[in-house]
Amino acid sequence: MLLVFAIGGALYDHPEQGEGRLTRYYDAPTRFGIVMTLIWAVIGMGVGVWLAALMYWPDATPPWPTTSFGRLRPVHTSGVIFGFGGNALIATSFWVLQRTSRARLADAVSPWFVLIGYNLFCLWAASGYLMGSTQSKEYAEPEWYADIWLTIVWVTYFLLYNRTLARRAEPHIYVANWYYMAFILVVAMLHIVNNLALPVSWTAAESFPVWAGVQDAMIQWWYGHNAVAFFLTAGFLGMLYYFLPVRAGRPIWSYRLSILSFWGIVFFYMWAGSHHLHYTALPHWVQTLGMTFSVMLLVPSWASAGNAIATLNGAWHKVRDDATLRFMFVAAVFYGLSTFEGSFLAIRPVNSLSHYTDWTVGHVHSGTLGWVAMIVFGAIYTLVPKLSNREHMAWPAAVEWHFWLAVVGTLVYVVALWNAGITQGLMWRAYDENGALSYSFIESVEAMLPYYAARTLGGALFLAGAILCALNCRATMRAAGNTVDATDRPLLAQPAE
Repeated sequence: MLLVFAIGGALYDHPEQGEGRLTRYYDAPTRFGIVMTLIWAVIGMGVGVWLAALMYWPDATPPWPTTSFGRLRPVHTSGVIFGFGGNALIATSFWVLQRTSRARLADAVSPWFVLIGYNLFCLWAASGYLMGSTQSKEYAEPEWYADIWLTIVWVTYFLLYNRTLARRAEPHIYVANWYYMAFILVVAMLHIVNNLALPVSWTAAESFPVWAGVQDAMIQWWYGHNAVAFFLTAGFLGMLYYFLPVRAGRPIWSYRLSILSFWGIVFFYMWAGSHHLHYTALPHWVQTLGMTFSVMLLVPSWASAGNAIATLNGAWHKVRDDATLRFMFVAAVFYGLSTFEGSFLAIRPVNSLSHYTDWTVGHVHSGTLGWVAMIVFGAIYTLVPKLSNREHMAWPAAVEWHFWLAVVGTLVYVVALWNAGITQGLMWRAYDENGALSYSFIESVEAMLPYYAARTLGGALFLAGAILCALNCRATMRAAGNTVDATDRPLLAQPAE
């Protein structure tokens, strides 16, 4: 019902009525998307800190099924990846698409359907997890009813993006749109194939997948790793390639390199998912293929990271003085580090040490906290003043505080889990002179306690920064200014004089 009223309201948005609306970009959906991004950031990261604390204090949660670790964990992952990251991608894609195409969004209704429908999916997913409704696939836990709804929303998103591109006034399609389009198109393909399932009944949430055995595992990690590739990489590279040059006031160092990197990432990533299944029933040659492409993937990934850092040449004084640009710089650095680590961990002998340990968890969070969240916060701090017709955020000092909370929190979190994971791997494979295991499993768990305490501290620091960002954005949006950029408008055909 809320969805119907919200979309209906878009039809009667009086300030947008008439021919005059074509002389302005349609930024109301972007503003709503930024708000939802921050709400899901606080929810998802808050649950994440709760779960990190449970690793150290397992009795801290009431003994209810809803608050068990197994039900809260997908609320955290989905809340951060899909709620926080997905809303950020949709909101910024609407902004970037309009500015790089010099054209208004194709209509005023479908952006609201996409954003509100997408958040309805996130809510359905999270509430389902708390009730124990899950199909138990990593990053694809929602049951069939939520999956079908997301497919409808995502197809609408794809059509809206293409319709707006088709009416662009700028003949060139800027590279950021390449990355956003790859993100939209491939995520649709991954979602549909991985979530093919048959419901037990139309009145029950349960279903069973059409895939089985090792084929199901292969398709799951084809989906899982390419969700990292196209949801958590390609989309956010589109964000980086637009907001970093805009904030730095400099063009991309090499536009040609950005295109070559795009095609390298699109091609190599598709083959890399099987490295998640080393030492399993998956055929050995398929494991080797995934390992090989994962190593080759380092080349286009570092091309993008290097391109972003080289763009800042001549603007390092801005990086020193501007915390928002520093967020983007740190994001590019962590992107380079995370992709190197990912290629390294895909090598079979290294994977034998890291797999099933907290090293993998540390790697994932170096990407999500250091790369994804940092570029999102940089984009938010660039967008929110523009959406509020202001020069700066309402609390400029809070941006500095947020930057250092985020950086310190990320480093504490990631370094703690690197140490934890390597310690686990070495303890699990240690043998005494008689050939027996040197340590019991419970001893390896006890050895993790100081690292789990450090992880909780790092996550709490990062969460504090996210809350500060949300409060700062709220204050900025409530105190709208009158600074309007007259050149920030669609490019319309003018009658000949």
